Amino acid sequence: MSIINELLNALSYTFVVRALLVGSLIGFSAAFLGVYLVILRQSMIGDGLAHVSFLTIAIALLLGQSTLLVSIPIVTLASVLIMHFDDKYHINNDSAIGLISAMATALAILIASINNGFSVDLYSYLFGSILVINDLDMILSLVLAVSVVIIIVYNYNSLLIMSFDPDYAHVIGINVKRMKMLIATLTAITVVLGIRVVGTMLISSMILFPTISAMQVAKNFKTTITYASIISVGSIIIGVFASFLLDIPTGSTIVIINGIIFGILLMRKLRYA
Repeated sequence: MSIINELLNALSYTFVVRALLVGSLIGFSAAFLGVYLVILRQSMIGDGLAHVSFLTIAIALLLGQSTLLVSIPIVTLASVLIMHFDDKYHINNDSAIGLISAMATALAILIASINNGFSVDLYSYLFGSILVINDLDMILSLVLAVSVVIIIVYNYNSLLIMSFDPDYAHVIGINVKRMKMLIATLTAITVVLGIRVVGTMLISSMILFPTISAMQVAKNFKTTITYASIISVGSIIIGVFASFLLDIPTGSTIVIINGIIFGILLMRKLRYA
């Protein structure tokens, strides 16, 4: 009963409720997008965009501007550029992500040094802090989650074909470039909003872990999306409560829980293989 009372007590704090809502919505969006990114072998784009987010946050703090207003357009542009490098200049995604990540990190460190080092605000964005989540984050996260569901459901068949066979998709008239740009834009916004919960250093795990975990037990594409969404939202809810009760970092707790779930499902698969 004491644990239940502690959990109920946690819900009396506004910042915990915000973290649960925003985290769940972002986790839901990341899981939906993650399935497509993993199949397209572009799952590490989240890591690259996280480094770009680090740069945009440093710029925003230096200029005293809103981190969201600075981050969303720049990170979206970076995401589109990564896709564009692959399609236009035949620079594979791994190389494009590496180039952009290295440049973004170098510039971020340079800006931070100009701004007298890493401030407490910048540190909270690096590793996540549920204390920085506000009402605007809640609204944007809800809009994002609804948009992801509507766009993916509406374009489900096109995205499915494009993910498994881009050449065939192009032959039958699907605008592959448009589909990739759509996924890139939604991923960029998800990364920007997700860093409030788990931080720039860990956001890519929200895209990768739930999908890989779901693939250990799912038997088809739709169930992979369903399981990934459940795993993602579940790990965030458990992580937020655990971090509050144990007074440990929220972002790392969420990632560790994701890792534990993946380990359990992997061992189960190997046992019954």
